[in-house]
Amino acid sequence: MQAKKGDAVQVHYTGKLEDGTVFDSSVSRNPLGFTLGDGNMIKGFDAAVHGMNIGDKKTVTIPSNEAYGERRDDMMIDVPIEQVPADIKPEVGIQLTLQGGNGQPMPVTVTHVDEKKITLDANHQLAGKDLIFEIELVEINQ
Repeated sequence: MQAKKGDAVQVHYTGKLEDGTVFDSSVSRNPLGFTLGDGNMIKGFDAAVHGMNIGDKKTVTIPSNEAYGERRDDMMIDVPIEQVPADIKPEVGIQLTLQGGNGQPMPVTVTHVDEKKITLDANHQLAGKDLIFEIELVEINQ
């Protein structure tokens, strides 16, 4: 049975960067479950699973534009230092969470701090990176 759009699937995966660094893996935990074609997975991952049979394994390289997109300059946010809450000690590299316009939490990373402002990067940490996934399809529920 081949996985097709609308199927609920379970996969094991290991995600790596081009330099071989592993950024995520399901191998030591439960498989990842999702519905093919429902838009909840990155486009390239969803496309890679489509057509696989239970037990199939494959390695795919997903270009950044089919993963988390390119890095965008408009996702860099300057915040005047006087608007930073007093309980936050901004340091380069720390992660904070802002509330997005629709009320959703938006993770950001502090990339610059000076006496006038801090700069926050709201790009996904994997934006601009091509991703390599080792995928094994373990279950299909139609």
